[in-house]
Amino acid sequence: MHTPVTIIGAGLGGLVLARVLRVHGIPVTVYEADPSATARPQGGMLDIHERSGQLALRAAGLTAEFRSIVLAGRQAIRLVDRNGTVLYDKADDGTGTSPEVQRGELRQLLLDALPAGTVRWDHKVTGVRARIEGRHEVLFANGSTVVTDLLVGADGAWSRVRPLLSDASPAYVGRSFVETRLPDADVRHPATAKAVGDGTLVALDPDGPGKWLVVHREQDGTLHAHVSVAKPQDWFATVDFADAGAAAARIAAEYAGWAPELTALITAGGAAPVLRPLHSLPIGHRWDRVPGVTLLGDAAHLSPPDGEGANLAMQDGAELGQALATHPDDIEAALTAYEQALFPRSAAAGARAPHQPTPQELIDFFTHEERAG
Repeated sequence: MHTPVTIIGAGLGGLVLARVLRVHGIPVTVYEADPSATARPQGGMLDIHERSGQLALRAAGLTAEFRSIVLAGRQAIRLVDRNGTVLYDKADDGTGTSPEVQRGELRQLLLDALPAGTVRWDHKVTGVRARIEGRHEVLFANGSTVVTDLLVGADGAWSRVRPLLSDASPAYVGRSFVETRLPDADVRHPATAKAVGDGTLVALDPDGPGKWLVVHREQDGTLHAHVSVAKPQDWFATVDFADAGAAAARIAAEYAGWAPELTALITAGGAAPVLRPLHSLPIGHRWDRVPGVTLLGDAAHLSPPDGEGANLAMQDGAELGQALATHPDDIEAALTAYEQALFPRSAAAGARAPHQPTPQELIDFFTHEERAG
């Protein structure tokens, strides 16, 4: 007999968990704050790693569907310095092991693999409280509530479920990403499009702490950039991000002296840049076993972006689903087995959270990935 599972959060990790549970015949409901699947943009490109994200999708029985949305040629990677000088350049020759997909398409693939009604939209959690015998009650902004024997917090950095397990909260890491986009770049910004190449560009200044940018070429020819700015949050509060031109100029000033084809990624998009403050939970974050509840993804192990976050969340979801399927009559045995694997994996990932790498460190990393592939 399987206990029904209540998941808070319809991100990639929560949806993989829901799909794996359905594969094993375990009843599940996902509650999501967004009013619909299309209520907000779902981010840009994701490289899905062979030993984490791809294994999770295999456990979900969705490998073929995943392969159908892979973008050919996007595993190309280029490293340049602030002057645009190429330090490393590898074309996508078909041997890479981390194919790129659009995050929104991957999320929709997972949603389509669940029966209608599995995800309950427009259910923003306002509180969670413990009941007797390991049960928990979830309160929603729409006035409804649900009581569950098994609650999973897949609700991200500012998880409402986490306080049931831990008093840890995310702390600002001292830098933020500023997100920009250049649509139709090959036609409208050909020099920048040429500099980026066919896949991912990493540009950095080894003498400028906190200054680097990562750019992905998206499916429609848009260049999607994340620009690192190492400033306290008070500094960003002085930037008017509603004024597109002024905000872009303020951020571009931090990159004065960089090649114009690179600074165009900040100034030429037209739309207002989007601020993405970076926060992290303590490395090695863990909790004592609390009956009837656990966490996955950023709710469990938030760290600065390093290309692993979405993959780890999906891996968490798949492994939790498999643990529950392995222990159908013993929730606590399943959660204990899951967390015993989760904690060291999370600690190792957190320890790898990016400092500003040197060009040689990045080249060594890229060549290591080639050999591993």
